[in-house]
Amino acid sequence: MTMQSTSVNPEILELVRKHFPSIAEPELQEEIASVGKLMHFKAGRTIMDVGAYVRHVPLVVEGSVKVVREDEDGHELYLYYLQAGDACSMSFTCCMMNKQSHIRTVAEEDTTLIAIPIRQVDEWMTRYQSWKNFVMTTYDERMVELVRTIDSIAFRRMDERLLDYLRDKATVTGKSVVEATHQQIAYDLNASREAISRLLKQMEKQGMVKLGRNKIELV
Repeated sequence: MTMQSTSVNPEILELVRKHFPSIAEPELQEEIASVGKLMHFKAGRTIMDVGAYVRHVPLVVEGSVKVVREDEDGHELYLYYLQAGDACSMSFTCCMMNKQSHIRTVAEEDTTLIAIPIRQVDEWMTRYQSWKNFVMTTYDERMVELVRTIDSIAFRRMDERLLDYLRDKATVTGKSVVEATHQQIAYDLNASREAISRLLKQMEKQGMVKLGRNKIELV
């Protein structure tokens, strides 16, 4: 038995095999379980902030993560969510190029992730085919999400964007009731609170949602 195998964390190894089946090589799975670190974040906690240097690539194993972009004036725009089995492609880029982050990631609900040190991210690209495939697939999936966001902003009405946002949020949390204030939604969609409140009331009249105190139930 190698020295590395003695340091394998069995909990991380099981999580990798469960949530990342495409990471196929047993040696790679064991390396992740050796160098990876489990990190836990309460709902609402910032995981990675704008301007920070990325020191670890997160592999999400529980919960969900909201990815947002922020402009120079502090206005935010929701980009996409990460769920168990996902990774953030922008983290790969920042790690390998030693760049500051242009996004903010926030725990949408209580979240657990495996943090992979940056030194392994690039090294594994040449050593393990499944890791290279995983990274490239992650880039492709996040690119599709970004194109979808751009299309939504450019071509869809705000009420359609709002409905998509609520459905995305419900999907990642597995709940039909979305817990969020009108102001929080407005931040994510880069809209005014008044506009969001007006649209939600219209949607309620149309029987699409039921509004409560900081809660929106999708019908």
